[in-house]
Amino acid sequence: MLRRLAVTAAASLTALAAAPAASAGPLPVPLSLLGDGHTEDRLTLTVEHNPGAEGTYTLECHPSGGSHPRRQQACDKLDSVTTWGKDPFAPVPKGQMCTMMYGGPATAHITGTWAGRPVDATYNRANGCEISRWDNLAPMLPSAR
Repeated sequence: MLRRLAVTAAASLTALAAAPAASAGPLPVPLSLLGDGHTEDRLTLTVEHNPGAEGTYTLECHPSGGSHPRRQQACDKLDSVTTWGKDPFAPVPKGQMCTMMYGGPATAHITGTWAGRPVDATYNRANGCEISRWDNLAPMLPSAR
């Protein structure tokens, strides 16, 4: 949480410094930082073809809650991979060369809102890039079995 606050503050200061004086006005503040106990960081995770971890889970962060079995660790992981200007749920770039390694039939679908932005991301383990993308979000995404 502190890292997200620092990134948001730094980005706001950078935007203020770069903005012309005539356009100075209030900067938007992400709803998740308003401090009213209401979180906008809500995700739904659906896991299929992964025995022992299949199902639909909810995850809320700031504060953590929901039905995800490792909600605090998942929130901490998402906080650690969230950086200004980058989508932590971005798909593998088109044309990316990936190893032809198969990681199993597990799939996952994440929807909701994170850091004030909508999320609709799908995951699989069809090749080395997709396996890496999946593993980079563990424990948000469960270990593949």
